[in-house]
Amino acid sequence: MKSNIEAFLDLVKERNGQEPEFLQAVQEVAETVIPYIVEHDIYYGRNILLRMVEPERALTFRVCWVDDSGEIQVNRGYRIQMNSAIGPFKGGLRFHPTVNMSILKFLAFEQVFKNALTTLPMGGGKGGSDFDPKGKSDDEIMRFCHSFMSELFRHIGPNTDVPAGDIGVGAREIGFLFGMYKKLRNEFTGVLTGKGLSWGGSLIRPEATGYGTVYFAESMLKTKEEDLNGKDVVISGSGNVAQYAAEKCLQLGAKVLTLSDSSGYIYDSEGIDADKLAYVMNLKNVKRGRISEYLENYPHAKFVKGKTPWEVKCDIALPCATQNELHEADAKMLLKNGCICVSEGANMPSTIDAVHAFQKAKILYAPGKASNAGGVATSGLEMTQNSLRFNWTRDEVDLKLKSIMSNIHDACIEFGTEEDGYINYVKGANIAGFVKVADAMLAQGIV
Repeated sequence: MKSNIEAFLDLVKERNGQEPEFLQAVQEVAETVIPYIVEHDIYYGRNILLRMVEPERALTFRVCWVDDSGEIQVNRGYRIQMNSAIGPFKGGLRFHPTVNMSILKFLAFEQVFKNALTTLPMGGGKGGSDFDPKGKSDDEIMRFCHSFMSELFRHIGPNTDVPAGDIGVGAREIGFLFGMYKKLRNEFTGVLTGKGLSWGGSLIRPEATGYGTVYFAESMLKTKEEDLNGKDVVISGSGNVAQYAAEKCLQLGAKVLTLSDSSGYIYDSEGIDADKLAYVMNLKNVKRGRISEYLENYPHAKFVKGKTPWEVKCDIALPCATQNELHEADAKMLLKNGCICVSEGANMPSTIDAVHAFQKAKILYAPGKASNAGGVATSGLEMTQNSLRFNWTRDEVDLKLKSIMSNIHDACIEFGTEEDGYINYVKGANIAGFVKVADAMLAQGIV
């Protein structure tokens, strides 16, 4: 079996050798899915996984725009249309200087499995640009988004590819992108998700990824007859996902100790309560400030520059910042300090060695493709509402979100429970997602 896995990974590496993030994502899936393929004749010998790791389409294009000083700037735009076996390509757009083909292919590959786990009819894709929104004026961001969409509009549509937001792409950017799409196509359709409530958006969408991450943690804890009430929680990040993960933790009685950004993390031993969280939301969403400014209002807190918060003692860890932020040493520190549950709010925030450490210790550990699927699940619900020309209430959407996250957890148990009773959520999520997509691919022939 080991030789089968290594031979597959060698072939993928030969084709994608300069894409480390993508290779990491493929390895994590291959280690659990290939043994399942070998044991099931319906998939064996069909090169299903090899077909899954190759995008159906990978687009790259030039984005020219004019800054406020009148100088012409040039960025790269991307869209990876990974797999459409079960529905239109679906996945976010990321605007960040680190964006490249490797990162977007890893995100698109993860998205295929994540979307399949929701049971909604959505394929997987991802896109974005190396454009950095930080420090840019609203007019500069508008001009960039309009230029970006003037190329992307040719390749997307409500029944073809439905992008959403991601890092660097929030409500403001989605509005500018949608405006240009509507102008170019002369139609009002649900081509983007994460829209404003007054023009086709869904209630709970901003909260969905963070809420879903906590709902999944709650489901995992229930398998140990535990809950979040009274638990100490460490959260990385301070953007949308981290903010609403913290909010849901507070609602369920947990104590949130940390938040972070790229400059470092804050530790509040008294707990980040609802009023403090509201301050953080205003700081990050309106003022676009740094997390260190938290100490200006709450001087009893501590700011640790240039580090992640995994050294803080906790019961539950929620990595909600970015990929590969939690390393093996961090995992061992969390375990040493008594952490019993890790639920990923970001995409692939734990390195492979960190994941192996969590699994070896047999704690509750959920990969992002399962635990952060709430965001894309609610995007799928937004697509449904757009098709119906109808809006559900906040409670209706939240109930559907909780149901989807519960169903994902059940699928992980079905495919991930091992002989000793340990629930391997990585294995469960990978196999459950693979089976749904693979069955559709087999049914549609070699296309």
